[in-house]
Amino acid sequence: MFLGEHQHTLDVKGRVILPARFRERLSSGLVFVPGQDRCIDVYPLTAFEKRVEQLRALPREDQDARSYLRVLLAGAHEEKPDSQGRVTVPPRLRSYAQLDKDLTINGADEKIEIWDREAWESYRGPAEDAFANLDGSFVQ
Repeated sequence: MFLGEHQHTLDVKGRVILPARFRERLSSGLVFVPGQDRCIDVYPLTAFEKRVEQLRALPREDQDARSYLRVLLAGAHEEKPDSQGRVTVPPRLRSYAQLDKDLTINGADEKIEIWDREAWESYRGPAEDAFANLDGSFVQ
């Protein structure tokens, strides 16, 4: 499980150093994919394979399901961290998530999320306000 919020920067070559606590789980390979809310989701390779298996069960007749799977897989990029824990974020995904230099990398259970820091700050404030007011009745 990936947890926590980490501040990092994107270098001029489009590389980011993964948070130290995440590196071991991602050392054998990872997959970048477009995330919802204009962030980038990063899965360990094995977790991504499991996610794709789940998505294969979606009905192919459903336009939303087809679109979701197409965008996800077309935007997917496999990468392996270098010896310093750096990965290159693909240009297409940097553009999708509007990444500049300052990033926030969040643990999000089986994956991590890479956000432009300003976008994360804009998202986090209202999300935390909504969270504070939830009663949890939707949790089974």
